[in-house]
Amino acid sequence: MKINPGWRVVFAGTGINLALGILYAWSIFKTAIEKEFGWDPAKLNDPYAICCLVFSFSMILAGRCQDRIGPRWTATLGGVLVAAGLAMASRSSSYAVWVLGFGVLVGMGIGFGYSSATPPALKWFPASMTGKVAGWVVAGFGLAPLYIAPLTESLLKAGGLSMTTAFYAAFFFVVVCTLATLLKNPPISIPAGPSGTTVQGTSLTPMAMLKTGEFYLLWAVYFIGAGAGLMVISSMNGMAKKSMGEYAFLAVIVLAVGNAAGRVIAGTVSDRIGRKATLLIVTLLQAVCMLLSIPVTQQGQLAGAIVLLATMIGFNYGANLCLFPAFIKDHYGLSNFGVNYGILFTSWGIGGFALSRVQQMLKASSGDFRSSFVVAAALLLGGAVLTLFLKDTKKAGLA
Repeated sequence: MKINPGWRVVFAGTGINLALGILYAWSIFKTAIEKEFGWDPAKLNDPYAICCLVFSFSMILAGRCQDRIGPRWTATLGGVLVAAGLAMASRSSSYAVWVLGFGVLVGMGIGFGYSSATPPALKWFPASMTGKVAGWVVAGFGLAPLYIAPLTESLLKAGGLSMTTAFYAAFFFVVVCTLATLLKNPPISIPAGPSGTTVQGTSLTPMAMLKTGEFYLLWAVYFIGAGAGLMVISSMNGMAKKSMGEYAFLAVIVLAVGNAAGRVIAGTVSDRIGRKATLLIVTLLQAVCMLLSIPVTQQGQLAGAIVLLATMIGFNYGANLCLFPAFIKDHYGLSNFGVNYGILFTSWGIGGFALSRVQQMLKASSGDFRSSFVVAAALLLGGAVLTLFLKDTKKAGLA
């Protein structure tokens, strides 16, 4: 039996995302910054929030580059930008330098690398595997804290924040630029998959996509689902400190396991029951998790409960990262997938920027996370209502 050569592209994309997922270990960096640099507590999330925002908006340009010049060179540029941003941050304790280095340059680099991983992988497989393939590729991004969290803790103890960021600058440059050489699109003549559909298919232009009401529903629900998840991810290490002490980074790790599992499982399930039903389920579950987090984070001896909630929050958040690219591919096709998904992805960045910033300000003023969870739960319930108005791509015969 001949193996689809596209699996090499899938695993290369997964590896690139595994490197670029340093974003999800920000809560550990933030703890070190607070200890070593003494920034204003209300500004501790700013480099992360700006990184999310720049990451998402750079996806539009990166998506255009991916569609026009191919994934290899786009991903390589991403590796260079991430390395440059981390190298800049490693040489300073300045808030402004970290905002520029980690926030802007790393954000752009992640955008260029991330935008190059999924499109070529999807083009190698039939429509019946869209969710599964997208889930595997983006799972790398979610899994990153599995190694970054303990490695970062060890590096920080050994050499401090400066040495840690300098090490990551060199490491990610080598990894991303090497794996980028394996990213390629299939030949135009690649056969149709088992579903009988063509792999390449037709595609709406970005302007045509923006004229559809469905796009704005997708944007709003993605804003809510991503923003609520990123709000928790950015502070998970701090939330777990009270009950887990120096082992709080383990909560970041289990959140990463849930994050990656959510991408693969939700993608596979959505291929069977439809994107709409899957999205509705994970949005409602995330709202429940936020409400359950209120009493858990108020206690000091509930490490097990925090680990379980971190896993579930990560799972539901991760599901969004495979469902929405699948929605874009189902509704608008693959020819302009890079730029079309880049436009939708602005909702992820704005959601992450807005809600993580709000969460940090609420924490600074109240001293706990209760109000943040209430806001997130209310938004998620609203997102679940909006999901009811989305088209069911499976029933429409699009997936």
